[in-house]
Amino acid sequence: MTNHQLQILSPAKDKQVAFAAIQAGADAVYIGAPAYGARQAAGNSLEDLAEVVRYAHTYGVQVLVTLNTLLRDDEYADAVALAHALYSIGVDALIIQDLHLLDLDLPPIRLHASTQCDNRTPEQVKRLRDMGFKRGVLARELSIDEIRAIHQAVPDIELEAFVHGALCVSYSGRCYISEVLAGRSANRGACAQFCRMAYDLLDADGNEVLDDDGRPIHQRYLLSLQDLDRSAYLQELIDAGVTTFKIEGRLKDADYVTNITAYYREKIDHLTCGAGHAYTRSFVPDPSKTFHRGATDYFLHGRTRPMANWATPKSTGEYIGEVLEARGNTLRVRLNDGIVLHNGDGLTIGSEGFNVNGIEGNLMKINKWLNDQMVHKWYMVNDQMVNGIPLYRNLDVEFTKSLHSERRIPVDILFRETEDGFELSYHSLIHSFTHSFTFPHEPAKNPDKALDTIRTQLAKLGDTPFVARDIRIESAPYFIPISILNEWRRQIVNGK
Repeated sequence: MTNHQLQILSPAKDKQVAFAAIQAGADAVYIGAPAYGARQAAGNSLEDLAEVVRYAHTYGVQVLVTLNTLLRDDEYADAVALAHALYSIGVDALIIQDLHLLDLDLPPIRLHASTQCDNRTPEQVKRLRDMGFKRGVLARELSIDEIRAIHQAVPDIELEAFVHGALCVSYSGRCYISEVLAGRSANRGACAQFCRMAYDLLDADGNEVLDDDGRPIHQRYLLSLQDLDRSAYLQELIDAGVTTFKIEGRLKDADYVTNITAYYREKIDHLTCGAGHAYTRSFVPDPSKTFHRGATDYFLHGRTRPMANWATPKSTGEYIGEVLEARGNTLRVRLNDGIVLHNGDGLTIGSEGFNVNGIEGNLMKINKWLNDQMVHKWYMVNDQMVNGIPLYRNLDVEFTKSLHSERRIPVDILFRETEDGFELSYHSLIHSFTHSFTFPHEPAKNPDKALDTIRTQLAKLGDTPFVARDIRIESAPYFIPISILNEWRRQIVNGK
């Protein structure tokens, strides 16, 4: 792929989230089918998927469907039938893990090798290419040098890399702890998320191990990784051969997907100096404003710290200042410059959360009863404290209200006269429409006004996905009623 073919791949748990991702700037969305999608809570009907495909293709966006669970023998026939149904509604590609599907009667649809296929070496990726895969979803643990080596060895397969979102503590997402402890297989979409639970760390004699500060490692979130954030390394990933930048989160809501997709849209457009769409947003994208556990580039440049957050598996959000004192439901705080709190904002100290009920000066009312002893207890498990207890905001109600993005497709309009009427064309990077209309050439009494009327009416694209970019008129100034111009515009934009 060249730069203009770079893809932002956004998650969608349902059609509404898919629509939000598309409006925010996704080049492709990945979404679960009615079954076998590795997220039992994120399945979608064929009817909904067909609606997503129609909507996405209007904007030139691809729809990838996850069919990436490990299958039982009695499920293969149903999975193959589902693959044919997905192909028939226009799905662009299937993401699969179970390689036995390739031995069966699949439709002629693009196949992408899920990260669970262990895509971490040139040899494995070459094997997948030879089996017919068009894209490999790389293991999250690869360094930039390992990614580059795969691309150099197998340049004729697309490489997709995760750039943002939650991380599984097991290698390349191949986790078995849920299956072993709860009988719920992560590879069949039923992960119980044991990595987000609290644990004690014991030595061989059953004694609690001490941390670097001499405190027992007791009920800490030892397996809970911070979230992936590689937004600072997109150019390096492009140079290494990555063409698709994947955002994790098929269980996330529309607010999260809108914010993160818009964030990466702006980053990629800045690097590639252009975009094929126009966006109107009422917010400035900021990953810390929606679900956010902290950030790690996760082995991209070797083993870097910190990768985990032992204090909490929850969304910490943005760091906004310190708590200096707690008295009942009142906190005395020192906020960072520029921070404005609103009633209803969600705040966190360590693993505890509460909401703002009011603020006056440096005093804050909250909906929870605290005291200094409780606050210092939290401090003892939070080694990020500097001159106070770190305070985070994980819900900014005003930012959440502002999360709206509208995507339009710029079109160039050409209006020219023909021997027996007129020809009207609308061209974009995605669509091209041209219609001819028979209509008499009646000279206009006011030539300048006639041309302005033509230009104005043809650019009125209203609620359509399009917006006029350039309007060219190659015609003498004829009189054409506004109602006729509007009808011509409607016909061509609606594809009639």
